[in-house]
Amino acid sequence: MSFLKRAKPQLPPQVLEQLDLPKGERVLASAIDKLTGAHIVATNWHLTVVSPDGQVTARPWHEVDAGQWESQTWSLTVTWIDRKRPGQWTFGEQDTRLPETFHERVRASIVLAEELPLEGRGSGRVVIRRDLQHDTLLTQTVLGRGARADDPQVQDAVARTRAFVEDAVGLR
Repeated sequence: MSFLKRAKPQLPPQVLEQLDLPKGERVLASAIDKLTGAHIVATNWHLTVVSPDGQVTARPWHEVDAGQWESQTWSLTVTWIDRKRPGQWTFGEQDTRLPETFHERVRASIVLAEELPLEGRGSGRVVIRRDLQHDTLLTQTVLGRGARADDPQVQDAVARTRAFVEDAVGLR
């Protein structure tokens, strides 16, 4: 059934060399940002940006908070757990599997997510994520708008929810 096989992503040799992938890491999908010329590369372990000047920025999948694909503009926006500046890339109508691969890799890193039981306007969640490269579990707390880390109600909700999810996956 060769029609089910995905075409191997083709990257220029200099981009592959700049990626300097360790043993076990492989390219799953890639696309070129039409605005900057950067190569956006999804590997089994990282989302990596290779700028036209050769700068390489790789972030593991468990550091992705969320992504939004805008099909009308062929744009991908990525927010990060650490709240650093979001990534945004526009691909035009390239033949790429990057949006699907992005979705699959982020989902693969999520083991369990639980909303924080907060009253009022605040929101947040505690998430058990898998570091796909090292096959280890880690706990992340993501506070939304209106939830302050110094609020005693939020701290209590985080502690209780963290204990619940960690117990559920055997981390306690």
